[in-house]
Amino acid sequence: MTTLSSPNSSTVSPSRGTISPAAFGTYESPMPGDSHSGHSEPAISDNDETELHFVSWNQDYSCFATGTSRGFRVYNCDPFKETFRRDLKSGGFGIVEMLFRCNILALVGAKANTQYPPNKVIIWDDHQSRCIGEFSFRSEVRAVKLRRDCIVVVLEHKIYVYNFMDLKLLHQIETVANPRGLCCLSHQLNTSVLACPGLRRGQIRVEHFGLNMTKLIKAHDSQIACLTLTIDGLLLATASTRGTLIRLFNTIDGTQLQEVRRGVDRADICSIALSPNVQWLVVSSDKGTIHVYSLRVRIVGEDASADAAVRTPTLLCQNSSASLDALISPSTGANPGSSLSFMKGVLPKYFSSEWSFAQFHLPECTQYIAAFGSQNTIITAGTDGSFHRCSFDPVNGGEMVQREYVRFLKTESRPR
Repeated sequence: MTTLSSPNSSTVSPSRGTISPAAFGTYESPMPGDSHSGHSEPAISDNDETELHFVSWNQDYSCFATGTSRGFRVYNCDPFKETFRRDLKSGGFGIVEMLFRCNILALVGAKANTQYPPNKVIIWDDHQSRCIGEFSFRSEVRAVKLRRDCIVVVLEHKIYVYNFMDLKLLHQIETVANPRGLCCLSHQLNTSVLACPGLRRGQIRVEHFGLNMTKLIKAHDSQIACLTLTIDGLLLATASTRGTLIRLFNTIDGTQLQEVRRGVDRADICSIALSPNVQWLVVSSDKGTIHVYSLRVRIVGEDASADAAVRTPTLLCQNSSASLDALISPSTGANPGSSLSFMKGVLPKYFSSEWSFAQFHLPECTQYIAAFGSQNTIITAGTDGSFHRCSFDPVNGGEMVQREYVRFLKTESRPR
């Protein structure tokens, strides 16, 4: 294996010169007896103690991956089923990232892994059952994010962006201390956008690589706790460590488009997701309530044939003119507000807040990541090994209805 030098304390070791586009095949459920049907070593029963270290969605929320103390597993969301797993005696994985539904994964070992340490990223081809590249660093890897054209590795104070085809370093980004590994990417082919913490508290740095433009956004007064981008990277949603407000920004000019309130008491925001049609936003926190908000943001003059990079997201107010009303779905309800909201500017900001449109309650002791399923449904994956699917009324909102519950891993352990 040839080792190439990489600046600032990282090394890159591709097992071949480039990663061929042919490597990105779609990974379907393995057939019984298939050589890829699950285990590189003998299966380990769920009756044994298996700790859950990590849970993450793939880019379109159709699957999620888990890192366990025994290896990693991948689950399909609709219909729910385990797609494949690999159990290793050498130890488990603290980070497992999928690339849509293909056979390529990024793996980072858990601290107890004797073969793959937590300062090394393994690019794994599950069809070939082998490592096709690796990155080594002097400090622990906090997160890995994948696009079809790049690999992003997040350390506590620095982010590296590599070309997927030849693993060459493209960009280095300095950040404020980032122990959560906060970073998100756009996934549309014609836009390449990365958002991450800036160098100051509460600041977001947005890199529009295709436009060769950097935008710094003062999102919050407190440290950033969670952030996400739309698939085209034009909209950014953020929350701070206070966990009371979620804000939506235009990533081109940095303007704030909308602000919604989760609550008044401090909370740890676990996840934020935007629906594909940018009509809804869902937030999960350690308080055990999943909140869905109605968005008033649309892409003005959107044209499928237009270049997404030049379209600007705009806030459409509730009292918008008739010419703008056509851009707002008539089936979409508005977020409730205080009955005293007409006194905005006189009373504290709390009274003019937009509250959640729909809610779903889960056990408070568990962390959940939430995302959008099909037909007005929310899906959640919890650190207790549980999967929920619930539906919300897009007109009236209110309490959501549970449609499915699965215990995919029998464990009482929670991730680091």
